[in-house]
Amino acid sequence: MKVSVCIAMRPFPVFFLATLWCFPEACGQTRLSVQQAVNKALESHPALQSAGEKIGVYDALARQAAVKPNPRATLQVENLRAHGDPGFVYGRDADTYAFLSRTLTISGKRERRMEVASGDRERARLERELLARQIAERVQLAYWNAAAAQRVRELLRDSLRTFAQIVDYHRHRVKEGAMAEADLIRVQLESDRLELTANTAALEAERARIHLLREMGEPEFPALILTDALESGIPEQVPADPAAALEQRIEMQLARRAVEQAKAGQRLQQSLGRPDPEAILGYKRAAGFNTLVAGIQWSLPIADRNQGNIAAAGAEVRVAESHLRATAAMIRAEVDAARTEYEIRRRQVKESLKPLMERASESAQIAVAAYREGGADLLRLLDAERTLIDVQTIYVKTLAEYRQAIVTLQYAMGVLP
Repeated sequence: MKVSVCIAMRPFPVFFLATLWCFPEACGQTRLSVQQAVNKALESHPALQSAGEKIGVYDALARQAAVKPNPRATLQVENLRAHGDPGFVYGRDADTYAFLSRTLTISGKRERRMEVASGDRERARLERELLARQIAERVQLAYWNAAAAQRVRELLRDSLRTFAQIVDYHRHRVKEGAMAEADLIRVQLESDRLELTANTAALEAERARIHLLREMGEPEFPALILTDALESGIPEQVPADPAAALEQRIEMQLARRAVEQAKAGQRLQQSLGRPDPEAILGYKRAAGFNTLVAGIQWSLPIADRNQGNIAAAGAEVRVAESHLRATAAMIRAEVDAARTEYEIRRRQVKESLKPLMERASESAQIAVAAYREGGADLLRLLDAERTLIDVQTIYVKTLAEYRQAIVTLQYAMGVLP
């Protein structure tokens, strides 16, 4: 855009130099790269902090699951009476018992509880890691969207300043009587249309900036300068291997953990179907004699053998195994879809965009030269300039979509953050 204006506005270069000035609001903005945005989100995102606290909850529950049952103390007195003949004498007539009892956990119940609690803790850790990867993906997608929106806003600002110069030029030419007023009206209409487009682009850039900060978990929304350019730092090739993705994706680790957890729960319910005995040891004083008391008691598993919970736990295992297969299929589909999008965007950037930009720029230059020599009318010049702006906008948005396709494929492969 600036090249074409420089050719067209050769009689008054002072106006062209004004287009090189920066906007005053660019001063004092926070500079942010994509890696800085990801790091900041992973350090302070409230959702990650909440997930970290959840791990602490399961840590405490795992410690509780390892605790052995407490013994039980019993003090009992029998044969107490308030009347009778002969009279009541406590040391002679009362029977006194004092004993301790303790439940003996068998069938590995304590170990099974510890296994289930440890699995819950590991699942919470994996869920936090999955959340971190999802946040990293969303932040990067939002970053490149905001970078493209800011780039389009700046592009339209430059174009708007250029058209302001063209309007001034035509206004002076009309005053001098060297140009028809109809041409001035056409240029003003095009400038007004471009101003509306620039205002819309500015609004979209603000929305994209706020969305980026929101995905980062920031409580405030300061102005930003996104320092990573859309064109730089693009990897030459992003591998797409579904087998590797199945090993690297946290979703698969979570699904496998769910299967192990369901099996651990099934083993726990099976062990709970076997009742724990209770051992008793104590002291008895009866008829003036001191004796020992020993015994054992347990529930008879006649009606309740925990069969309902065992059957439910078996169903949970089958559900978890089905979810594991579904997760594997989902990941393969995501990798395939992400690879397809990545390859299409890559071809667009490598093969189509650059020739398209060159042809649009050449067309604009030809229209400017022809208009300057009187060989083309104003409408053809405005149409060439409008086409150049549209192509530049498409170029920026396609680059952003290419960067987002790379992020999506990297997430599908399980290599983020």
